[in-house]
Amino acid sequence: MSQSLILGTRGSELALVQANLTRDALAAAGIDCRIEVIRTIGDKRPDLKLSEFSQGENPVVDKGIFTKELEEALLKREIDFAVHSLKDVPTELGPEFEICATLPRADIADVFLTTQEGLGKDLTLLDSRVIATSAVRRARQLQWLCPGVKVVDIRGNVPTRIRKMIASEEWDAILLARAGIERLGIYSPGEAHFDFEGSTVFACELDTRVFLPAAGQGAVGMEILKDNDAARAALAKINDAPTFCRVSAERAFLGLLKAGCQTPVGAHTWFEDDGATLAMAVRVFDEATPNAEPFVAEVRGASCSPEALAEQLMQLKNDQLS
Repeated sequence: MSQSLILGTRGSELALVQANLTRDALAAAGIDCRIEVIRTIGDKRPDLKLSEFSQGENPVVDKGIFTKELEEALLKREIDFAVHSLKDVPTELGPEFEICATLPRADIADVFLTTQEGLGKDLTLLDSRVIATSAVRRARQLQWLCPGVKVVDIRGNVPTRIRKMIASEEWDAILLARAGIERLGIYSPGEAHFDFEGSTVFACELDTRVFLPAAGQGAVGMEILKDNDAARAALAKINDAPTFCRVSAERAFLGLLKAGCQTPVGAHTWFEDDGATLAMAVRVFDEATPNAEPFVAEVRGASCSPEALAEQLMQLKNDQLS
C-alpha cells in the first residue's frame, strides 16, 4: 500500500465501528489508514441535553458538539479526514471544509424499543405513555401522531440508552436509528425482539414514509480540508455515489431551511426510474409553535441535480407562507 492516511473519529463504540468500516473500504482500495480517536465536547459532557450546549458563556451551536474537535484536528493537520455519522454534521460547514465522500448507506428507519410486547406497533395509541429520545425531530413527530404522548430527554451512547430504558420504571420506550443498533450487532433486521444483557427488548421498525428519518440518517460521511487533494482522491475511490446523491439533496434542503440540531425536520429520499429520478419527502415542524401543523411536501427531479429538489421544496414552503 503506497498511500497512508490518518482517520479521525469519536471514540464511542458506534463511531469506532464506522471508522473501521471506512478503514476496511480504503484497504480494499489499496490505501492504508490509521485511526486516531478524538473526544468531542458531546462525548465529554453526556450529562447535558443537546439544547444546553448552545447556552452559557462558550456556546457550541448546531451539531458542532460532535464535530468541533475533529475539525480542529483537521485544521492542525493532525488527521487527514474525519469520519462522521452524517446526521450529526452541521448543515453549514466552515469555508475550509467539505464532505467529500460517503459509504453505502445503511437502513434509514427509526426503531421503537420497549420491554412491553406489542407497544409501538401503532404510534397513534401511545396516549399517556412516556417515550425517551434526544431528537426534537422524533419528539415532534411522536406528539403530532399522538398528542397525548409524553416525551422526555435522554443522553448517552446506544447501549447506555437501552440500559436506561430497561432499568427505568417511568419510561415505556426509546427511539433509536436502526443503522446504529444494527452496526453494533445489537439488532438484526426484522427481529420482533432480542436479548440485551439478559433482558428481552421488543423492537418495531417505523415506516419511513410515516415517521420520517433525519437528513443523513444511516450515512457515514468523510470530511476533509478543501485543499487536501490527496485525501479527496483517495476517498473518491470508496465513495458510494447513490448515497452521496441522496444526502446531498437532504443536506441542501436543511441548508436552505437554515436548520440546526433543534429544528424538528424529517427528510426521506429514494430513487425511481432505475435511478434516473430522485424523490424527496419532507416534514418540517415550526420550532416556536408546538401545536402548528407541519409543512409536508414531496417532489421529484433528475438525480443528477439533487440540490434542485431542495430548491423545489423550499419554493413550495415559501409559497405556502405567502
